[in-house]
Amino acid sequence: MDSTRQLKINRLIQKELGEMFVEQGKGLRGVMVTVSACRVSPDLSYCNVYLSVFPSDKAQEIVNNVTANIRSVRYDLGQRLRHQLRIIPELRFFVDDTIDRMERIDELLKK
Repeated sequence: MDSTRQLKINRLIQKELGEMFVEQGKGLRGVMVTVSACRVSPDLSYCNVYLSVFPSDKAQEIVNNVTANIRSVRYDLGQRLRHQLRIIPELRFFVDDTIDRMERIDELLKK
């Protein structure tokens, strides 16, 4: 069970990262990146960020690019949140494949 503070930080990081990806994603033609969830550890030192990418065949490539530039992403996030958080958690990015699983289940149910 997440504490109230964790939930607030989850929402704050998700909102700011989403805005960052919208601003930086304008150069990506035909690719839409969404921050679907953030999970901060109880000690607020790590944050698992789940990215939903459309089209899903480019998801792993996008996550790899973001992970390669993780220092600049964390720095930019720190600049945006410097008045709300004292320490910015370490970020870890993962592919959120919930939509793919839902489509697969839907296909199986239609048979």
